[in-house]
Amino acid sequence: MPKLPAPRPGPAPAPASAPDADPVPSAARSLTRRGLLLGTSAVAATTALAACAPRATVPPPRTSVPSPASGRPAAQADRALLLQVLAHPDDDLYFMNPDTQQALAAGTPLVCVYVTAGEADGRNKTATDRDPAPDKAAYSAARHQGLRQSYATQLGLPLFTPWDQRVLRLPSGFRAELDVLEHGGRRVELVHLNLAMHTAAGHMGAPSLWRDPGLLLRTLVPEGSPLRAVQTYTHDSVVTVLAELFRRYRPTVVHTLDPDPDIQVSDRLTRIRDSEQPGYSDHADHTAVASFTWAALIRWARTAPGGPPPFVVTAYRGYYNHHWPKNLPPRLLDQKAAHLVPYGAAPDWSCGNPAGCGDYNVGGDRPLTNRKGWVRATHHRYPGPRLTLVRGAGGRATAYGVLGLRAVRYDEKPGGGFADPVDLGGGPLAPVLGSAPLPADRHLLFGLRLAELEGLGGPDVREIVALEPARRGAGAGTWTGLGNPESDPDRGRRIGVPVAVTARDGRVHLFVRNAGQGVSTRVRDTSGTWSPWKDLGGGPVQDGLTAVLGPGGRVHVYAPGRDTVHHWTPDGPAPLTGLPTPADAIAAADGRLYYRPPASDRLLSPGGPPVDFPGYGPVTATGPYLLGRATDGTVQLLHQGRLTRPAGLPPTLDTPSLTATGAAPTLAGLSFDARPWLWRPTQARA
Repeated sequence: MPKLPAPRPGPAPAPASAPDADPVPSAARSLTRRGLLLGTSAVAATTALAACAPRATVPPPRTSVPSPASGRPAAQADRALLLQVLAHPDDDLYFMNPDTQQALAAGTPLVCVYVTAGEADGRNKTATDRDPAPDKAAYSAARHQGLRQSYATQLGLPLFTPWDQRVLRLPSGFRAELDVLEHGGRRVELVHLNLAMHTAAGHMGAPSLWRDPGLLLRTLVPEGSPLRAVQTYTHDSVVTVLAELFRRYRPTVVHTLDPDPDIQVSDRLTRIRDSEQPGYSDHADHTAVASFTWAALIRWARTAPGGPPPFVVTAYRGYYNHHWPKNLPPRLLDQKAAHLVPYGAAPDWSCGNPAGCGDYNVGGDRPLTNRKGWVRATHHRYPGPRLTLVRGAGGRATAYGVLGLRAVRYDEKPGGGFADPVDLGGGPLAPVLGSAPLPADRHLLFGLRLAELEGLGGPDVREIVALEPARRGAGAGTWTGLGNPESDPDRGRRIGVPVAVTARDGRVHLFVRNAGQGVSTRVRDTSGTWSPWKDLGGGPVQDGLTAVLGPGGRVHVYAPGRDTVHHWTPDGPAPLTGLPTPADAIAAADGRLYYRPPASDRLLSPGGPPVDFPGYGPVTATGPYLLGRATDGTVQLLHQGRLTRPAGLPPTLDTPSLTATGAAPTLAGLSFDARPWLWRPTQARA
């Protein structure tokens, strides 16, 4: 069997009403550098990106204690619902599709919550008029109309199908605009909070509200809205209203944006032209709204009667898409861009809305011709399989996942399928866990914890945590904080999800993508003692690390870079030669690598024979098996050239999981109702 190229050595008050008026000046001033950052200076990014040699770092002190395991059954949902929280109209279309469309196509009800009014400077530019008169109320209304047109077509209805437009009254006294459309058993609800995009002083509204104590931010009333009065929000009001919406709809899947975008050093002209906040690869509104969303999810999970509700979260990268390889194959790209066409519309459309028929700035083919390329990729902030699948006692499968922001364990029942989830605590956790085996069928679990998320100048801390398994029959185990490879809290927000592997000598190697877009590591010896964090350098790479034992038992780490596959051993970077550019995470098995190139449904295996496994997104490799998703989102398994699409599986979230013992593969994943499924070739869906 052909092998990989050899590595080279290398180094809540009630809202206040006001007259129907736009309280925001028409000419908004740019926010200061400090205001846009939602954190501290980005100057350190230059130093981080230059790091290439391994160096030891001292872990910062742990600031909080992970929530303990209760060992009780976790809640389960009785139906699926997807709720998305967006900063602007079109964030879902640019950054969350094709995931959203696949959920909707599967019959999952969809609720989209748009926090800002999206009015910007009020200029709805066209190809022939690049300097129209500003009208914020009309531009906001036109963008809302574009959303209705896009989702009508996604439901299989004509462009200008009328929606039921009404006022949604929330327990706190706030009101929102609600647009509802149903067809063929499928339902879409669009909820508009309509916060102004700028403060009265001209600063950016959502970032200022997240950061500045005492700030009041008014809403903007779109033209023709069923809402008539201006409302006033505080920081806590936004968290309260989002938590109320979670309680109202009880989603099983929540889509949100990236609360901790990558450090990205760009010149001032590029930042202004690309609408990126200085030093970071995203719009400041995206970061602020994502932070509000996570704060509301944490509140909902902590205050829900009976314990955390059964939901899972996916966070999406935003303007990050411009800086990394594009990962959508032509079929999915065409579908995604097609949903933006009715949103962008054109000034000659006859939609019946006097304010306008869409966001003409992005009409026609502009999503595909725009040099920023946002539409050409869909990147998850926390990539990886939803379930960590391991072989438990007696050969039965055990899966670990995150439900209600807490770790849970699913054990296979004697008759097949998974038993009810057991709460393991640890929250609030990012949605993807790492694991490593220990003796006696025990497993270490690792998570990325949002330890502090306060805003208003308060702590904003991320930490890696580990669940140390108990000795046989001694309970669920104990959570331990492993700190953060970054000593600066702002840089510490940029780290990735942990991955780990157990070496043949029994030591556990833990790896995390750091703020410099390289790799950091800690090692647990056989006595349970952890080494300090060590920066292995290398990069820059995307998150989605793969840690494996290679031939001979040596530890290897792989990650997708901008130009090629990056490779480390525990000693540091070990560059590989001649490998094509990857679009997503790398799978490794039996000395071979598998990944998809940019903008393609092909699967590459450098140094080996071609692999006929067309699809989308990362694959998982174990022994002779490859697991992935077809471009329509269905699960597919490849074994010795034979492609199987398991019948009866529900539509699946993200990347499914695979383990194999001899010739018997086991597959698992999460469906849109946040319930796990389990499949083996000899059984139907359990």
